Formats: sequence, C-alpha cells, structure tokens
Amino acid sequence: MYSVIDIETTGNGFKGQKITEISIFIFDGQKILNEFTSLVNPEQNIPPFITNLTGITNAMVRYAPKFYEIAKQVEEITKDTIFVAHNVNFDYNIIKDEFKNLGFDFKRKKLCTVRLSRKIMPGLRSYSLGNICAGEKIPINGRHRAKGDAEATTELFKRLLERDQNFIVNSFLNPRSKQATLPPLLDKKIVDDLPSTSGVYYFKNSQKEIIYVGKAINIKQRVISHFYDKKKKERELCLETAHISYEETGSELLALLLESSEIKNKYPKYNRSQKNRNESIGLFSYTDQKGILHLAFNKLKPSFNAIASFYSIQECRNFLEKLCEAHNLCPKYCHLQENVRQCFHHQIKNCKGICCDKESVKSYNKRVHKAIKSISLSTENRVIKEKGRFTTEIGFALILNGNYQGFGYIEKNIADNFTNPEDYQFYLQPKRDNRDVQRILTAYLRKQEQIENLKNEKI
Repeated sequence: MYSVIDIETTGNGFKGQKITEISIFIFDGQKILNEFTSLVNPEQNIPPFITNLTGITNAMVRYAPKFYEIAKQVEEITKDTIFVAHNVNFDYNIIKDEFKNLGFDFKRKKLCTVRLSRKIMPGLRSYSLGNICAGEKIPINGRHRAKGDAEATTELFKRLLERDQNFIVNSFLNPRSKQATLPPLLDKKIVDDLPSTSGVYYFKNSQKEIIYVGKAINIKQRVISHFYDKKKKERELCLETAHISYEETGSELLALLLESSEIKNKYPKYNRSQKNRNESIGLFSYTDQKGILHLAFNKLKPSFNAIASFYSIQECRNFLEKLCEAHNLCPKYCHLQENVRQCFHHQIKNCKGICCDKESVKSYNKRVHKAIKSISLSTENRVIKEKGRFTTEIGFALILNGNYQGFGYIEKNIADNFTNPEDYQFYLQPKRDNRDVQRILTAYLRKQEQIENLKNEKI
C-alpha cells in the first residue's frame, strides 16, 4: 500500500518551513482507496511570493487546523504504507520535522517519483512534475496546490508501476540501495564515476551553478556521506544538487589549498567558512624602549609585513587571546588590556609577571618569539613536496620569503634537476596568500615536524 503525498509550505524563511496544506492519496497500485486533504495553519506569516505561487493566503489558513490537530490523522492514514512523493525527501523531511516538534518519530519507507521517472522514463528534458505530466497528458487540477499535485503524482506513479518491467521499484525500496539515498535530481552514474582519490568536489544545481565546494581524501566516499547526513543544511544542499564535478589533487594538503581558493573565488551558496576575501587587520610585533617585545594589531599597510592577517578586529582579538593563553604572554604587552599598570592575568597566574618586573625581558621575549614562530611560516624559501596525481609526477606548494605563492605539479625527472625553490615558479598555479592559507600551511608543517620528532625519538 502506498500513500502519495504532496505538501505546500511557507518557504525556507528564518523560522524554517512550515506546512500550509497537505494532501494524501492512499493507493494500492491500481486505484485510490482513501484521501485526506487539509489546509494547515503554519502559525507564521506566509510570504507574498509563496502566496503568488500557491494561491494560499494568510486569511485562508487563519482558522485552519494547526499541524498538531491533524497529526494523528496523518499518522494513522499513512501507517503501514510506503511514502511516495515527487522529490520525496522534501515532503518527507518536513513532515518528519513537524512530528519531531511534537515529540513523535515519524518513519516510513520512501519512494521518489523523480528518481523512478529517471530510471523508467529516461531521456526527458526535465523531470519536474509539470513537465512529465505535460508529456504524459496527465491533467493537474490545481498546480502548486497539494491536492492537485498529489492526484497527478498518483497517476504518474500508477504509470511508472505499469512500465516497471525490471523491478526497479523493488530495488529502490531496498534500504541498502544507493538509489534510496541519492538526491532526486542527481544521476546515479555521476556518483558511480567519482574517483576514490584525494581532491576537491563541486556540487552544482540544475543550472550548473556551483553551490558547494568540498575537499576529500576519498572523493566518492565523502560525497556519498553528504547524502546520509540528516542536518537541515545538508538536506537542502542535496535537494538542489543536480550535478557533481571534481578535480583530483593527489594529496590532502593540495586539496585543502585548492578548496580554500575555490571557495573565495566561486563564493558557493552552501559554504560558510573561508568566504571572506579581503583581510583588513594585521598582527604585528615591535620592541619598546625597555626591550620588551610587543604584539599589536592594526590596519594592514603595504609598507609593513604582518605576522598574520585577519578579516576583522574581533577575529584578530579572539586569535590573540588564545595565543596569549597558550604561551603565557602578557595581555598588556599584547594590547588586549590597555592603560593598566599590570595585567589582570598575573593575578590568576596566567602571566609570569613581565608587567610588574617579576620576569626578565629575555625570558618573556623568548616566549613571544616561540608564539610568533607557531603561527607564521618561516621566512626562508621552501617547497612542500606532495604526492602527485600520477605516479610520474609530484605535487608541490611553494613558499617564498614566508609568503604562499600557489601550488602545482611537475614530472619527477624534471624536479630531480632543481636545486632552488625558485625553480618551481615556472610550474606554478599562482594563488593568493591569505590568513586561511597560512593557517592550513602552518598546521601542516607543525604536524610534519611532530611526526619527524617522533621518528627521531624512536631512533
């Protein structure tokens, strides 16, 4: 038994999507046995653009039942049925969330008529409900209203069952089937063809616009993990995903560097971190008349070399506070506590007393130098060599005068003849240096140093 369902919602506003109308057709594969349709009071405003699309107004739902008032009917009528919808994860997850808010776990097996149509009716220009129904001459009595769409989906599902000569529906119901978890707009072959290597992958919508960029040690494995993630953001991302492309990098470090660059250049909708492009605040050091080494922050100026750069004063302050704590530095000489004779941290034993003459300048400056070293790349020129995309090449990241230049690939037999880091510039993909890249590289180099130290200890 199947329950063919369609819902209308308030749209994805800051309060989240709430149901404004629901329609359920109980279908045995040949005929409709029962129906439940109702407007729903979403207990929030319906945006004008949603009203223009569906025709459902705030006035229409003002005296309609709230979801908790119809929840029992929805649960009972769909009990022991398979939940069927066009783009099933959208309807299913919103209904599941409505039940979750009531403290009830709503679980049903699912079938998606978008994915079924792709397999049983391949080659269509579009798999939207309107397009398929137009091609199949299935009337929709009330487009973008729950009953009209649910009734049309039921007729479409009936025809799909009649044409299903290869038992595709049964394979979709197998919980271990990849088809059961893939985004509805995404072709399974695209996922099957993904490599199990390091690199960067791009989720794209139906217009081929990049909506998410990610990095992975194993591209295929990481991509598939998105489809099992139940977080709201991941569900929305997957519902929009129609295409996936990728670029192999050979190593995780080069994947991290490429991902950071692509996020800043492409500015994808679903990436939150590393989107900032222009850093405006720099962290600097200077020595005062007493010989004490200060850390201070100010606006970035071309004439000064910053130890690190940040997108805002608050980000810089937060970073400096953590650095201060990690190395027992004095907040007074890090300009976190201004106009004080001695810092408050000394009272709680987090400062060793440089601010009240209880620690020598030499001892304090030694820790400041150590702190600076922990966050900045060495000023020497260096090449970080990594695994290439092929056995005959190496990948590399290039640092000149403490500044990241970019990364690239070069044949091993050519690299064997190089004696200076500068030689690698001709094989470089130039990239911008920034705070995020510096963080990636310093973390990587610190980890490599720790690994090397462990090896030496064992020897």
